[in-house]
Amino acid sequence: MELEELIKRGYELLAEGDLDQALDAAREVQKENPDEAEGFIMEAEVMQKLTQWDPSLKMVAKAMEMIGETSRLLNLRGYALMQTGDTENAREDFDAAIEIDDSPVGHRNVVLCLIIEERGTQALDYLVEQIRNNPKEVEHWVLMGDIMKKGGQEEKARGFYEQALTMNPDHAYARKQLEG
Repeated sequence: MELEELIKRGYELLAEGDLDQALDAAREVQKENPDEAEGFIMEAEVMQKLTQWDPSLKMVAKAMEMIGETSRLLNLRGYALMQTGDTENAREDFDAAIEIDDSPVGHRNVVLCLIIEERGTQALDYLVEQIRNNPKEVEHWVLMGDIMKKGGQEEKARGFYEQALTMNPDHAYARKQLEG
């Protein structure tokens, strides 16, 4: 299998939740082309799905040695740091990622970081601002639905999930939240 095909297949397996096979693909990419950062990035993502934060951080560090601090890598590292309780450095990574490409993922990570830091009001204000700035970003609406649901605001949550489905009728998670 060619390198590009192997990388594509690895990410398909990751999306399907076949973490063992995705990890095998990541390691095969690393073996076949040790100078290719994507194998290390894929392994970092698999490790995060397995909640293996230290191995994920090691893989991100290897990838950063190869290609520098990209928005994607900063978000991956920041997410792992946040999960280990290092919200200060996580927030620095998220802010740096946002400066690079202003990605919605970075903004959602900031919201999660604020919630972990028990700054819920700030998190909600930040997310509302992101929804205003980028109302077509489906995942912002889903995250707001999740926050409302956790807060016991079932009807408000329902409205956010319904809005997400209006924008993306195939959004399985939002549909599941409305059904369950």
